[in-house]
Amino acid sequence: MRLSRRPTSPRFFELFADIGNNIAASAEVLREFVRSPDERRAELAERMHELENIGDRATHEIIELLDRSFVTPFDRQDIYRLATRLDDVVDDMDAAVDLTVVYRVDVLPEGVDHQVELLSRAAQLTAGAMKRLADPHGLTDYWVEINSLEDEADKVYRQLLSRLFDGRTEALEVIKLKEVVDQLEAAADAFEHIADVVRTIAVKES
Repeated sequence: MRLSRRPTSPRFFELFADIGNNIAASAEVLREFVRSPDERRAELAERMHELENIGDRATHEIIELLDRSFVTPFDRQDIYRLATRLDDVVDDMDAAVDLTVVYRVDVLPEGVDHQVELLSRAAQLTAGAMKRLADPHGLTDYWVEINSLEDEADKVYRQLLSRLFDGRTEALEVIKLKEVVDQLEAAADAFEHIADVVRTIAVKES
């Protein structure tokens, strides 16, 4: 007979849902950032930093709750991995925004808007999945769609690199822009890592 490992407190699931919402909000700020004129970017960068701090606090609360909980809803290591992977997403988006401001990038390369749109879709899917994490068996469509989006993001990233290194852009500018698109690609990878953890949880709970 399989015993339930569900805790009496729903706090783990509440925190994961909150983090999912924060990721969705961060992706919307990122979308606005890449489409906004220079004079608005500092304000949006500050908002992104605030969301990154909110995510950090929620992640720390999950880890602290994990440390003092005798019974957990899922494998302890999987909870830790999920919390840190979720945190990575906002860190990567925040880094992309920060680099754009610090490097004083006036015009982002063609394709970044598409890259960010894919991140926004992944963020919405992830936010929805975190709200339904208590029943991970029903999340198959989520990780399948995330993997599809990550494949598309890889193609967009390779196209961006091809344009950056076509010899038409000054070398120093290429270095700056590549760092920005690398961080956005890292965010896409982080979404896939989150989906992989959720899939692992579902397998273990089956």
